[in-house]
Amino acid sequence: MARIDLTVDGAKVSDDVEPRMLLVQYLREKLGKTGTVIGCDTSNCGACTVHLDGRSVKSCNVLAVQASGHEVTTIEGLADTHEGGDLHPVQEAFRECHGLQCGFCTPGMIMQAVDLLAENPSPTEAEVREGMEGNLCRCTGYHNIVKSVLHASSSTAGGAQ
Repeated sequence: MARIDLTVDGAKVSDDVEPRMLLVQYLREKLGKTGTVIGCDTSNCGACTVHLDGRSVKSCNVLAVQASGHEVTTIEGLADTHEGGDLHPVQEAFRECHGLQCGFCTPGMIMQAVDLLAENPSPTEAEVREGMEGNLCRCTGYHNIVKSVLHASSSTAGGAQ
């Protein structure tokens, strides 16, 4: 077993984990953060995307021990870390623009979009499509996802951070 200490959605946590435990497994199984979805276990789909120290990572590709000493934000913590506990502007944009269908990929899409907009607050449609290409959706055809990200970028001063 290995001891890890990290901050998840603003709360400090300490735990003993198997050294081979993936961050996605730790978040879901130990902390109950089931909004972080296991989609493929091969880092291809992006459904498990979370923020590690403010940058998006596919949590099926990170060991829990690698996150020790760092800050993790999940989809559950995104609104809580935003002003007043309201939905984050990207979450709101996905709601307003119907950027989901079945919803399975949505948490990862939103987490990736937040990182994309933090890096590029005013992306073009082509830049959104390129920035989101590591996250797969099997239902929507991406039109409303791209529309949601563009809406979030235009509806927030200086981007959706």
